[in-house]
Amino acid sequence: MPTAPPLTDAVRRDTGALRPHIEAAAAEMVLEIQRQVPEYACPPGSRFSRRMHWAVNQTVAHFVEALAGGRPDWRALTDIYVEVGAYEARKGRSLDGLQSAVRVAGQVACRRFISETRRLEWSLETLGQITESLFAFLERVAGAASRGYAEATERLATERERLRWRLRDLLIADPPASDEAIGELARPAGWGKPRTIAVVAVRRPAGRPVPVLPPHVLADWHCAEPYLIVPDPEGPGQDGFLESLPAGYRAAIGPTVPPAAGALSLRWARRTLALAEDGTVPGEGVARCMDHLPAVIISMSRELLAFAVRERLRPLDELPPHRRALFARTLLEYMKCHDNAVDAAERLMVHDQTVRYRVRRLKQLLGDDVNDPRHRTELLLLLNAAVEFDLIDDPMERPETERG
Repeated sequence: MPTAPPLTDAVRRDTGALRPHIEAAAAEMVLEIQRQVPEYACPPGSRFSRRMHWAVNQTVAHFVEALAGGRPDWRALTDIYVEVGAYEARKGRSLDGLQSAVRVAGQVACRRFISETRRLEWSLETLGQITESLFAFLERVAGAASRGYAEATERLATERERLRWRLRDLLIADPPASDEAIGELARPAGWGKPRTIAVVAVRRPAGRPVPVLPPHVLADWHCAEPYLIVPDPEGPGQDGFLESLPAGYRAAIGPTVPPAAGALSLRWARRTLALAEDGTVPGEGVARCMDHLPAVIISMSRELLAFAVRERLRPLDELPPHRRALFARTLLEYMKCHDNAVDAAERLMVHDQTVRYRVRRLKQLLGDDVNDPRHRTELLLLLNAAVEFDLIDDPMERPETERG
């Protein structure tokens, strides 16, 4: 029963006269609700309309029966409104529409009570008790709907989060998942499938809380090497949140790839992060793989490159040990500057004649490889590896007889 003062026997007797008008009252309420509440405006005879009419009829019958002294099943009515609240949650709507519908139904009921007061010559005490009972009744009905809404919202959030976890794992699967599989999982996960993604490798300092991220970013903070998946990373402001990560965080962004190629982006993001942490990639905060391609690529083949540097740049052994790295860097900058000694000198902060002298000496040592287009690309790669990773005169790469 509603939480209201007990009804007198006279009121219970008087309200028994409302039983024949239950259907008419319910029909009037449905019409008013459909007219005033946009969420519930639907064609007469539709499945939703029939269901709404049934629920309202059950509600009116329950209230009238309770007023007249009967013992209607309150649990049955509660279950109806718990399901109504859950339905609103599943539709992605707030409870505003339902609360408006309850308010409209209450207004219709009050109008009819006033009309019945005149027709049946009820006392003001009877009208007051009925009206007070109505408000308490509607409050309990709305409370049941709110409970159903909250429970369904929690279930939906849990299920959506679970689907987002599955989607996150699918996006970095190797071998890759199909576009169809990703799309089918993205829809119920509430994640609009983008044209491209980029994976971000993150290092979180011990003891630091997990930062709040935009809802479109998928994250795994609990694996050994945490990562984020950013949709359409080339879009305006998409990766801006990375720049505002709390102090102490390090991050590296992998290349932008189709959604099915997340494993590739993650692999290179993690490699870039490792290089940023050991100082090979300069700068603080966020490192971008595509801004450091030579260093990243070379790092993946360091063993082979160290061997190649030793074999192909062996002529530099004729230089004094303390000058080999200096001459190698000079030739690298000279070639990067399209063989312009002046520009190379500016980068090296030396006189251009110094650059010319060193280049002449290197050409004597390396021969035609410096100018031969067939070998120039290889030479650039080896010089870059030798300089960036200090592979010139690496004692670990020399035979035992050559180590000092």
